[in-house]
Amino acid sequence: MFIFSLEGNMSSILRSDPDATFQKGPFHIRHVRPGHALPAQHDTAFGSLSGIDHADLGTGTLVSMHEHKNDEILSYLMHGTMIHEDRNGQRVALSSQKIMMMNAGESFWHEESAPSEPVEMLQIFIRPREADLEGRVQFLERKKGENLNHWELIAAPEGQGECLEIRQQIYVCDIQLLPDQKTEVPVRQGFATFLYVAEGAIGAGDSRLGKGDGLGSETDLPEITALAPSVLVCFQVKLNAEAVMVGSISGK
Repeated sequence: MFIFSLEGNMSSILRSDPDATFQKGPFHIRHVRPGHALPAQHDTAFGSLSGIDHADLGTGTLVSMHEHKNDEILSYLMHGTMIHEDRNGQRVALSSQKIMMMNAGESFWHEESAPSEPVEMLQIFIRPREADLEGRVQFLERKKGENLNHWELIAAPEGQGECLEIRQQIYVCDIQLLPDQKTEVPVRQGFATFLYVAEGAIGAGDSRLGKGDGLGSETDLPEITALAPSVLVCFQVKLNAEAVMVGSISGK
């Protein structure tokens, strides 16, 4: 982790850690612990944003039917097609144009597979506001390029419009940037911000961030410049929001 100051604001860079990996056959995950981007915080979570798994699923990967409890899980694909199946009888193809929020609640069973092509994705784990809510799953259809060079809201607390619902005080938006394009990182009063570089490379102040790096702050973040075609995911998190620690994964 590297800390820099810009215009009186303190931000922290969380560098990609190749040692924080897990691999089983064609399934490869690098664990991201966003809380490390807040130097004063000892938790590995960034408020209720528990963690991000940056995953690569080789062709033929199957994660067989398994249960989640009390996790809010956002599945965000950058490349490929992943098949979601659950005990409610749904079989849905996920892609960069169709993303998923699983509000596991008291119980939700599903499996994931990449039968026809490799997949690169983020699985984002969030601690819900309370335990044992109804288990459910949601899907969001997107048009190709709709977030090109502007921020698009993809998930938010309930009742925030046509996006996926999170049972927590977290807003998630994303952007695709072309080289040399600049953008201001969204600001929400009373919320801290964690920015993740899902693809590409960016400049932030005098620093360069590459794929897998993150940038966190309890105040504003610096202006971003794309150094290559890039995909950024921004999390606005109310750090003091009520959250439970009993999730299958988010509670760890």
